[in-house]
Amino acid sequence: MITTIGTRLWHYLPLVILAIVWEAVVKFGLVSTAVLPALSDVLLAWWRLLEGGDLWVNGAASLYRGGVGLLLAILVGGVIGVAMAWWKPARAAMSPIVEIFYPLPKSALIPVTALWLGFGDMSKILLIFLGCMPPVVLGAFNGARGSERTLVWSARSLGASRLRVLWDVVIPSAMPELLNGIRTAMALAFVLLVSSELIVARQGFGYLIGFLGDGGNYEGMFAVTLTVALIGFAADRLYQMAQNRALRWRE
Repeated sequence: MITTIGTRLWHYLPLVILAIVWEAVVKFGLVSTAVLPALSDVLLAWWRLLEGGDLWVNGAASLYRGGVGLLLAILVGGVIGVAMAWWKPARAAMSPIVEIFYPLPKSALIPVTALWLGFGDMSKILLIFLGCMPPVVLGAFNGARGSERTLVWSARSLGASRLRVLWDVVIPSAMPELLNGIRTAMALAFVLLVSSELIVARQGFGYLIGFLGDGGNYEGMFAVTLTVALIGFAADRLYQMAQNRALRWRE
């Protein structure tokens, strides 16, 4: 137990070193505070934003938008991906759409969703939904297509219905690829969320970053940026833990 904790702490040592170097280069005047505020000043600004409630209010708005958009992308994208792998008409109908959307720069959809739904929550949710769905679809599709034919044939020979084979064999086989696609989509959700809020929002992490930067409060701007980075980092680590637990049966 102690060894495991020590290994994990050692894994995060580069972050501690980065924080020390950040503080040192500013305090010793190697980098101007107009370009990079000291980490201690950033942490103080973070505490003030937390106390004033700005971080809570804008953070809640961002997490709501990102969570709903990502959840919809997972649900709809997972169903579409499995359907494409299991049903030829679905593959024929959806493949061209997925192939067009996948290489498209997702940030290009920001003005489109804002035009359709305005500056509120729904435009951000739609953007994240559209942007995060392709990796989920491809993950589910590749996983379902890669399911072992032997298991499928065995289940069918034992009298299992097509729907039963899909539920008991294909979907479990698709889980590793699907979960990897969801992890990619989760990272993309943070990028799209902050990007859209920087341009077309009146609330949220991205809006707060732009507002503080325009007002010359660079310590606060860096504080919010670090907050987004740490939330994304924590979400990814928690997701990996959940993913490992969900796939433990494969061992």
